[in-house]
Amino acid sequence: MANFAVILPAAGKSSRFSMQKRKKPFIELKGRPVWVRAAEVFLNREDVSQVLLVVSREDIEWVKEKFRPNLAFMNVEIVEGGAERFESVQNALARVKTDVDFVAVHDAARPLLVKEWVDTLFVQAEKSGAVIPALAASDTLKRVGPDRTIVETVPRDGLWRAQTPQVFRRQLLMDAFARRGSLQATDEAQLVENLGHPVSIVEGWPMNIKLTTFADFKMAEALVDALPRPKTFGGLHPFADESPRLL
Repeated sequence: MANFAVILPAAGKSSRFSMQKRKKPFIELKGRPVWVRAAEVFLNREDVSQVLLVVSREDIEWVKEKFRPNLAFMNVEIVEGGAERFESVQNALARVKTDVDFVAVHDAARPLLVKEWVDTLFVQAEKSGAVIPALAASDTLKRVGPDRTIVETVPRDGLWRAQTPQVFRRQLLMDAFARRGSLQATDEAQLVENLGHPVSIVEGWPMNIKLTTFADFKMAEALVDALPRPKTFGGLHPFADESPRLL
């Protein structure tokens, strides 16, 4: 059985999220922190041996104190992040155990993830070495100028919106970072593409939204109880919802 590590970047500035003073991964979504919801789907999986939460330097001590019970129970490691996402992921990648075969990078601000989706990605990762979930663009796309007027309508054929978790063979991801050069990648797939290695697409899930704005948070509140969740922990799990949903 392949062995996976999971990296949860949570070191961003949350500049577009104005709900609270704290950054979006650390606010509560219906009683549980967003990052906990993002991480918990990877817990108790026999194929996941390591989970790393990447936090900015100024938040490390606060996170360790605030979420001490969660970190201990979930066996999550804290990693200091960098100024940019790729630096944060690279810092965590350096801490991944050498016996890990694959690395999954999942936004700590994507709290609506379920086991079946992760299963699909992990299986495909073992086949192709690099896979991401993505949604085919369905809306009409407009390129807009600085003055907020439309410059052109962009054909949507072949355009997909990338999601996470993005899963790669560990050595492939390490090589991608080592050969990054000056590329300012916005996700890990772009780094692997830069190597010339093909990245497979698995059709993503509309509910797997990333919390960027307050509107996203309100949508997540409405969606969280609609997620298909197996009854794995029941009442024994100290961070579980009161009424877990059955598949």
